Amino acid sequence: MKQISNLLIVVSFLFFIVVGCEKQASEPTYGIMAKTTTLGTVLTNQQGKTLYFFSSDVSGTSACSGNCLTNWPVFYVDLTSVDPTLIATDFGTITRADGTKQTTFKGWPLYTYSGDAAAGDVKGENVGSKWYVAKTTYTIMLANAQLVGQDGKQYTSKYTEGAGDTQYFVDETGRTLYGFANDKKNKNNYTKSDFSNDGTWPIFGLDLKDVPSAIDKSLFGTITVFGKNQLTYKGWPLYYFGSDNKVRGVNKGVSVPRPGVWPIVNKDTPDAPL
Repeated sequence: MKQISNLLIVVSFLFFIVVGCEKQASEPTYGIMAKTTTLGTVLTNQQGKTLYFFSSDVSGTSACSGNCLTNWPVFYVDLTSVDPTLIATDFGTITRADGTKQTTFKGWPLYTYSGDAAAGDVKGENVGSKWYVAKTTYTIMLANAQLVGQDGKQYTSKYTEGAGDTQYFVDETGRTLYGFANDKKNKNNYTKSDFSNDGTWPIFGLDLKDVPSAIDKSLFGTITVFGKNQLTYKGWPLYYFGSDNKVRGVNKGVSVPRPGVWPIVNKDTPDAPL
C-alpha cells in the first residue's frame, strides 16, 4: 500500500508539471508586449525586458550613437509581432544614420537598457534625467532640444541667444507645450470666447494620464475655458503653437512676439502668479 501511495504522489507531481508546462507554453509571446512593473505597465521586448524612450529623440531621430549604444542597445523587431492588446499603428520603423533599423512608438525610438538584468527591471528610469520607461499612456513627456524661435534664432533656457539644449514638456507625440506670460494661476487670459484665436495658440486639453516619474503629477490640474478643458501645470494653462504645424520637436513659439512671452514649460517653471 505504501508503494502504491508513493506511486500516486509521483504520478500526481508529474501531472501538475506537465499541465503547468502546457499552460506556460500556451501563453503567447510577441516581439513587443505590455507588462506590469513597479512603475506601472510598460512596453517590453519578447523576453520581458523593459523598453525606453530618450528625451533627446524628440524629433523622431535617434540621438543615441557610439558609446551611448553600449548602455542603450537599439530595439528592432518585425512589426507583425506586436501584442494584439496594443495598437499596431502606434509603432513604426526608422532607419538610423548607420543604416540599421529601429522600432518606434508614436515616433519615439525604442531602446533596451544594459543595466536591466531581469525581465521587469526598470533601472533605466530617469538615468541622466533623459531616459524613461516606454509607456503607452503618457500625456506629458520630456524633451531635450535646442530652442529655435520663429525668427530662426537659437535660444537658451534663459531666452537669450545661444546654443544649448533645454529640457521641456511635450505631449505624447513630441509636440511642444507652452505657457503664456500674461496668464494668472488657473486663469487663461488669451483664448477668446468664440475660440477665434485658438488656431494660433490652441489650448492643450487632454485628460492627464501618465507622466515620467521625474515629474510631480500632483502639480497638474484642469481648468474650464468657455466650456473646454485645458490642462495646467503649477497653475499655468498649457498651449500648443499653431505655427509649429504639429511637428514634433519644433518650438518656434519661444520667440513670438518676443522671447519670454510664450515660454516653454518644464519642471523649473515657477508657480503661476495669483
